[in-house]
Amino acid sequence: MKKLLHAERFPWRDGNLAQLHGDGGSFFPAMLAAIATAREFVLLEMYLVESGRVADRFIDALLQAAERGVKVWVLFDAFGALGLTSHDAGRLSHANLTLAYFNPFRLQQFFHLDRLLRDHRKLLVVDGTRAFVGGTGLTDDFDPAVSPENHWRETMLEMTGLVVADWVESFRKVWRRATGAVLPLAPVQPAAAGQLRGRVAINSTLGHREIKRAFFIYARRAKKRVWLATPYFVPSGKIRRALRSAARNNVDVRVLLPGPCMDHPVLRQIGRRFYPRLLLSGVRIFEYQPRFLHYKAVLCDDWLSLGSSNFDRWNLRWNLEGNQEILDKDFAGRFATMFAADCEAAMEIRLADVARPGWPGRLRHWFWSRLDQLIARLSHGRFQRRDPFV
Repeated sequence: MKKLLHAERFPWRDGNLAQLHGDGGSFFPAMLAAIATAREFVLLEMYLVESGRVADRFIDALLQAAERGVKVWVLFDAFGALGLTSHDAGRLSHANLTLAYFNPFRLQQFFHLDRLLRDHRKLLVVDGTRAFVGGTGLTDDFDPAVSPENHWRETMLEMTGLVVADWVESFRKVWRRATGAVLPLAPVQPAAAGQLRGRVAINSTLGHREIKRAFFIYARRAKKRVWLATPYFVPSGKIRRALRSAARNNVDVRVLLPGPCMDHPVLRQIGRRFYPRLLLSGVRIFEYQPRFLHYKAVLCDDWLSLGSSNFDRWNLRWNLEGNQEILDKDFAGRFATMFAADCEAAMEIRLADVARPGWPGRLRHWFWSRLDQLIARLSHGRFQRRDPFV
């Protein structure tokens, strides 16, 4: 615990209330309704942004808020927002609205590793009283109204209470890192809203990885369950060992991953090479079948961490990430019910499903192993300068 306490930037806080929003048919209307009620300010931080019906609705809502006199700050990742047309970006122009991009591309940085640093967080804060945290993007992929059969399976948390002040502060720090300017916003003091214990957990790329550290601590303590959902499963050896160790200690360990419906099938093939040893240790692996499973969460007994962070080498090293941690038995039960329902809609993988018969199987295993090792070497790159995320 000393390592976690030494690294953490925000403390555990009581006095919170949380609501689970499963899929875009729930969280998009809730987020837009929150923006529509804003009276003081709106903070929006997004990685994946593409022009379309969802982006149009959010641009309209933000402009309407600005017209009402609400101060609006929008931060998009420069790489993740490549799908936003210049016309739509130009619409985000108003005296009360400021749009900025994290780590924009510059010619002098073309061959520099700094280009790999991305803001992968997904955050909406309204008036310092309500925060939405999770893994969504502002794209039509998440909207069941646009893609009734193929919209991505996502989950967002709506938080009210004392932790919202920490989400405002975390946005303030990323804004300063991205723009070099201080966010002209006074500190907020939200009122207590419930009984939940919550904590804001962040990854700041260069060396500060409290989301991963917290996972190790709670996975090692777990007595009942360690349930992990992630869309991209290229975990470090340490994460795999933590899962195998928990399973060998008679903990119910489940890993919920995408099935054939996936945006990066290569990563699925790389991740499958880890299945045999996990299965032999007693880890249960499920591949979600109906749609692309995109939410990122881990549940260890009654501790939940849900947000933007995938549990793969790349995200945990190169990206700014933000997760909401909750420590509450009843809320953990509600999340477990949702997770179990997703497992019911998944195919449980058996050892025979990932056997490597003959030379074709061995050749595939060798190829994906080499590719995974290349990713590992890239993800363990080092910088000479200090992490500026302060």
